[in-house]
Amino acid sequence: MRRAPLPRLLAFACPLRAGLLVAALAGAATTAAGVALLGTSGYLIARAAEHPSVTALAVVVVTVRALGIGRGVLRYAERLKGHDVAFRVLGDVRVRLYERLAAIAPAGLRAFRSGDLLARLVTDVDAVQDLFVRGVLPYTAAVLAGAGTVTACAFLLAPAAGALAAGLLVAGAVVPVLTCVIVRRSAVRGAAARGTLTLRIADALVGARDLVAFGARDAAVGAVRAADAVAAAGERRAAVASALGAGLGTAVSGLTVWAVLLLGVGAVRDGTLDSVSLAVLVLTALAAFEVVAPLPAATARLAETAAGARRIAAVLDAPDPIRIPARPLPAPSRPVTVRMRGVGARYEPDGPWAVRGLDLEFVPGRRVALVGPSGSGKSTVAALLLRFLDADEGAITVNGHDIAAYEPDDVRRVIGGCPQDPHLFDSTIRENLRLARSGATDAELLDAADAARLLPWIAALPEGLDTPVGAHGTALSGGSGAGSRSHAPCWPTPP
Repeated sequence: MRRAPLPRLLAFACPLRAGLLVAALAGAATTAAGVALLGTSGYLIARAAEHPSVTALAVVVVTVRALGIGRGVLRYAERLKGHDVAFRVLGDVRVRLYERLAAIAPAGLRAFRSGDLLARLVTDVDAVQDLFVRGVLPYTAAVLAGAGTVTACAFLLAPAAGALAAGLLVAGAVVPVLTCVIVRRSAVRGAAARGTLTLRIADALVGARDLVAFGARDAAVGAVRAADAVAAAGERRAAVASALGAGLGTAVSGLTVWAVLLLGVGAVRDGTLDSVSLAVLVLTALAAFEVVAPLPAATARLAETAAGARRIAAVLDAPDPIRIPARPLPAPSRPVTVRMRGVGARYEPDGPWAVRGLDLEFVPGRRVALVGPSGSGKSTVAALLLRFLDADEGAITVNGHDIAAYEPDDVRRVIGGCPQDPHLFDSTIRENLRLARSGATDAELLDAADAARLLPWIAALPEGLDTPVGAHGTALSGGSGAGSRSHAPCWPTPP
């Protein structure tokens, strides 16, 4: 049984729990130092009003300086370790996502639009750092520092400590829960709205030429603006909820400090508390609410992170479009013979058949042409042969063995494909060629280019294999080998 999305993200930090513990303790110590600084400063001012000797205040003065300096040092340590853990987890999550996408691509990506997938990879993953820096750490610091503050106040006046504990519980538990209730729905909608906005922008940019050519530019811009309005409305709702939480926290803080003051004044009148201790008690109670002040915003951030975590989990849990054998056969030897008998395939379990009843045979030395109108299943046949998709019925064999019994990468080493519109990465020709084999030598790269009939063109370039191609090949001229669709490069299967 899979865990909920947010605990799954927290599990990524298990190997880094020592660093997270250090950050939590440093955060609690920082908050406690801030509370102690105000309480000690109150004692110093109140005690100085009684005109004692300077030596009687020397220790307190040093303590105030130590707390002031220590607070900055502890905050630095907390930020350093907290962000270190957050960025390491963020990198781990992003790598896991890319590995999962590589495993299910291309057939498994049909459930995700490109723009929405980009939002999951960037915006939702970036929100992971907030889970630790603005979520886990503030709550840990609030619990530890709040408990310590209430305990210290109990030594001065127990009823006042009780009132302070009640106020901290309301401000640190009830107010964040109310904030979470308000934010939760808008957080889910906001995550989806950000994905839709990214999708609209990506569609408009990718298809800009076609939109202008067919007079649909205004409609595309209108769709982007509409998506932006929905996303902005969600952000406004989240901001209102956070502001409401902050306002309620301030109100609870004020009421609690008044209660502590009234109880303290009564204790002074009864002679159970001196005036200096009263100043320390009231100022400590006032400073104590710095402990819980970040919690409403932290709760709102956790709600947004939980919405992003669900979208991340949807990618991590995407089903495999192909079967991976537990004990794969050895890689097929060349030359290969491929046979398809009664093959049928579809992209959804209850979807229409993309191909059905297909019989094909590929033997060495023979050329087979598969022709048909758009949508007749030619790309599906290629996906079946490249192990991007499994057949739902019939059989596909390679050298007499079921194609699903081989490791997918082993099949792709002997069965190559040339897409109609190949993607060129914004790098050099050398690095684009090395996508098929990262450790290929220059001689092997030139052999592959020669097999693809690109060697004369590459040899004519001033920088040869080190020529940058630009994004999607834009640095190359339209009539050159990789810059023209009619002469698009076909990366052959590596020998």
